[in-house]
Amino acid sequence: MSARDPDGVDWAQVGSDLDAQGSAVIQGLLTPEQCRSLAALYAEPKPFRSRVVMERHGFGRGEYKYFDYPLPARVAGLRESIYPRLAPIANRWNEAMGIDARFPAQHAEFIARCHAAGQLRPTPLLLQYGPDDYNCLHQDLYGEQVFPLQLVLLLSEPGRDFTGGEFVMTEQRPRMQSRPMVLPLHQGDGAVIAVHQRPVQGTRGVYRVNLRHGVSRVRSGRRHTLGIIFHDAT
Repeated sequence: MSARDPDGVDWAQVGSDLDAQGSAVIQGLLTPEQCRSLAALYAEPKPFRSRVVMERHGFGRGEYKYFDYPLPARVAGLRESIYPRLAPIANRWNEAMGIDARFPAQHAEFIARCHAAGQLRPTPLLLQYGPDDYNCLHQDLYGEQVFPLQLVLLLSEPGRDFTGGEFVMTEQRPRMQSRPMVLPLHQGDGAVIAVHQRPVQGTRGVYRVNLRHGVSRVRSGRRHTLGIIFHDAT
């Protein structure tokens, strides 16, 4: 089984799903072997700049580690190859929401912009959950420079490696109750999600809705996730 080439992804469908739901699932971006290799990095000290125990900060239960530069080749490759497909969607969203920021075609140009703004720390991360662990609903905002889309890849197989631990999102529309969403992911699948806001066409024009994401309680086993955030942190 081979990993899915980004050139083979129907990015028009990804954009359509993002417009409709604020999320889009891409199946088979990583092979099971690649998933296991990335998950195994969690036990190694070298690739990372910091470790966060979620319970200490009120983020939930479980832990995660931020990669340091230089990023592992596969992580850097995903960041650099997926970004150019998402930049046109991000630009279209910002235009619709009346946000002035526009994003360059290549990721290196955007990272240079982040670094010029003092956002120097890499944000791709590995997350590890065990029984009773969970991740509270949140947004991955790390500074003034924010790319409005991110990629989440599940490295473990539901039902075999862990139970529970669903990837969940909520969407808050003005003057309405929050809408819950559960994204069905299998090992190697990726979810492109809105980081913060997305545009929605209403009867009086376009308005912004607010999105958050998290992980429900893991009932058994161990769950690993790779997060690809395209902006760096202050």
